[in-house]
Amino acid sequence: MRYAEELTDRLAQRRRTELGGMSDLAYEELRAAVKKTPEDYLGAKEDEAFERLGRALAASADAQKDEEFIESDDAYLEARNRRIERLRHGCEDALRIDGDCIDAQAILALTGEGEPDDALVRLEQIEQGLDELAPADGADLWEDAFARPRLRLLASIARTQLETARYRRALETCERAAALNPADNIGIRFTWAIALARLEDERGFDELDARFGRQGNAWTHLTRALLLFKLDRMPAARRALRGYASLCRGGAYALLRPTFVEPYLPDRPEVEASSYQEAMMAVHECDPAIMDTPDFLGWASAQDGFTEQAQRFARENDLEW
Repeated sequence: MRYAEELTDRLAQRRRTELGGMSDLAYEELRAAVKKTPEDYLGAKEDEAFERLGRALAASADAQKDEEFIESDDAYLEARNRRIERLRHGCEDALRIDGDCIDAQAILALTGEGEPDDALVRLEQIEQGLDELAPADGADLWEDAFARPRLRLLASIARTQLETARYRRALETCERAAALNPADNIGIRFTWAIALARLEDERGFDELDARFGRQGNAWTHLTRALLLFKLDRMPAARRALRGYASLCRGGAYALLRPTFVEPYLPDRPEVEASSYQEAMMAVHECDPAIMDTPDFLGWASAQDGFTEQAQRFARENDLEW
């Protein structure tokens, strides 16, 4: 999530609405001015709350980088808990400015006590309290900076539904989100692919892949292998697994040695395409579907060269095996 860029969009769009009748060139000049000194354009409580939340998230990201150098597990956990608590305080500060700050509400819901089921209840309660989104025909709500928190909320709900094995409900949420944001700036298609693979819906999976131009990534490569394995299409599943391992750097290692992935607060972080970080996230999100298919990991590790590829990546990158 690029909060500085989105704050610029919000402030510029608000000022354009206030002034009215602005050409595209004039708007670009306005946006450049807002980007240079956003504080000069702050005034609405909604924007002030968003700016406060952005500062809290930036501070949390900086603190998280420092945690990478902590060797003790106990010390790491303590530092992480302190960071999350500070972030929660930042969300509470934002909500004191604007009680309707959706991103702050979502982060509090995701970091609250209890199990993922409890987080899902909290997220759905936020969504139920909001007005229905009704974009104009053919419009993409991502173009409206003020609608983006709603799209992020839907993506969080879909991922949490997936995490709690509510696959059909996750599909429904993905379909709703994609209708509102056809360009899929929030990566809802990744969650969608996992749900389709778990439900063994090959036709739906192929339609989804075609809908987004068959642009392969760690999610589509891994879920295709899982789907074909579940359908007992072993030659095709082996080809898909080889494709995942060869096209995603460290993909084999990520699957056989999954590591902890920080919760998405509030949305999935941007990573380099086909990178190990992308593979880590894909494996993390696929975990419920993989656990529901217990033979998949054993089959994958037994495929010719797959385990060796994972071990080689571990050696080359000084990772545990």
